[in-house]
Amino acid sequence: MGGRIFTPFPLIWSVQFFAIMKHQKVIKSNVVDVLNREIYAAAITITGKTISSIERIEEKLDSYVMPGFVDAHIHVESSMLVPSEFARLAVIHGTVATVSDPHEIANVLGLSGVKYMIENGRKVPFHFFFGASPCVPATPFETAGDEISVRDLEELLQMDEIKYVSEMMNWPGVLNNDPGVFAKIELAKKYGKPVDGHAPGLTGDMAKKYISAGISTDHECFTAEEALDKLKYGMNVQIRQGSAARNFEALYPLIDAHFEQMMFCSDDKHPDDLERAHINELVKEAVAKGQDIFKVLQMACCNPVKHYKLEVGQLKVGDVADFIEVNNLTDFGVKATWIAGRKVAENGTSFMESVPIETVNKFTISPIVLEDVVVSGTETKVNVIEVLDGELVTNKIQGNARLHKDQLLSNVAEDVLKMVVVNRYHKAKPAVAFIRNFGLKSGAIAGSVAHDSHNIIAVGVDDEDILKAINAIIENKGGLSIVDANGVEVLPLPVAGLMSDKPAEEVAENYEELSKRAIALGSKLRAPYMSLSFMALLVIPSLKLSDKGLFDGDTFEFVDVNIKRRK
Repeated sequence: MGGRIFTPFPLIWSVQFFAIMKHQKVIKSNVVDVLNREIYAAAITITGKTISSIERIEEKLDSYVMPGFVDAHIHVESSMLVPSEFARLAVIHGTVATVSDPHEIANVLGLSGVKYMIENGRKVPFHFFFGASPCVPATPFETAGDEISVRDLEELLQMDEIKYVSEMMNWPGVLNNDPGVFAKIELAKKYGKPVDGHAPGLTGDMAKKYISAGISTDHECFTAEEALDKLKYGMNVQIRQGSAARNFEALYPLIDAHFEQMMFCSDDKHPDDLERAHINELVKEAVAKGQDIFKVLQMACCNPVKHYKLEVGQLKVGDVADFIEVNNLTDFGVKATWIAGRKVAENGTSFMESVPIETVNKFTISPIVLEDVVVSGTETKVNVIEVLDGELVTNKIQGNARLHKDQLLSNVAEDVLKMVVVNRYHKAKPAVAFIRNFGLKSGAIAGSVAHDSHNIIAVGVDDEDILKAINAIIENKGGLSIVDANGVEVLPLPVAGLMSDKPAEEVAENYEELSKRAIALGSKLRAPYMSLSFMALLVIPSLKLSDKGLFDGDTFEFVDVNIKRRK
């Protein structure tokens, strides 16, 4: 043998066997087999990142295992957290994946902004699936920081992380056969990826034409009647329950008959709300309303995976080990969240560590002066945006501003307050209008989160406080601000003027404090800052304010703030 060492095969096999066994985990729980509509006790074996076996056992167990929750449509930026910090909170509630539309940061930084989100999301064990945004900027009636061209869209659609073309907000372009719009839809078809919709209020023949163009989902249904119309033509409807827009109560009765075409989503979720709950809250509410548990879980866990072709485990042998353990099938209290065979959260504690956050931004303007927010006039009658709590749509009404020395000011007595939008990408005269239902009795609030172009938006009781709130945002190059009896307070958002570079828990605490102070000023809105952020969203009717002026979303044209008296 010449000193040669011979290792018998059985010994090699034993070493490999024990190495595999070392990386195995066994969990005993009641398996909720969603698609087969069955619950049974089992021992689940995880080998590395995958489920290697699910063996039925005869034991009485007090927990339940099911596929992880998927948010079928969300803008991660709305949480004011970068993806890695968003994930740290989401996993606590059993969320293992999101279908994320990055058009917020795309409106600020274009293609580089989308790539920033993808790169940051890769740093944590969470399934982020992003979309290619086709409507950046959303309309030509506002100023954005960048754009996504057809060439950019194709570059994105070739990436593994990009699973779909995100919300096609330009529904007039679809209905009018706009060549640019259809070029983007054809790109999605070329790469075999679905197109998300965004068509609030669209019904009948218009909805049918919009859907027949190849648009497969909508998260903007405000009524059951609208949702039924879209379901009838084959569209998938996403029940949205976010921080501002909340459509669960209107749509949950449709679950029983239409669950195969429905999903749950947040759309926009502020950090304090995300800290409290996520998709788990919708599952709990739907079951409490008497909806079939298997139908509800199919919407929450399975339908998004199938529709968007996501690489997310579905609690089957051979799948990636993505699943959650809950205490019961009533409360759905999340005991543990597993992603790719790793326990990432347990009993309200996230095991994900924060990672270094790079700041990227586009914020170039200098502080404004008082004259910039002055509205001249000799008549008090003005067109007014009426904000509706829990809705993104607004009403178009008339009201009375307060007239003083040929200037129109906020009229606190009638809750008609001045609102201002300031272009943050280059120097331009601010746009000013009036809004009702904010309810502020003093002070002002402002933010650089203003969908979709994300200029600075502010509302307040007097011009001086509005000015302070706006300039605080400018000085910090992005954030949320408040001016009240305690002075000026700012939550900085240095990442694109949309997201913080701080840990999620700190951002949630600071945001909650700002919200409480805004409510203390008199606001009756559930989420004043979230509601304010949508008052520049021109693609949602009826009346909104862009950096270029007051915009009628029904007629798609600008209107005057002042209403001149007929002679």
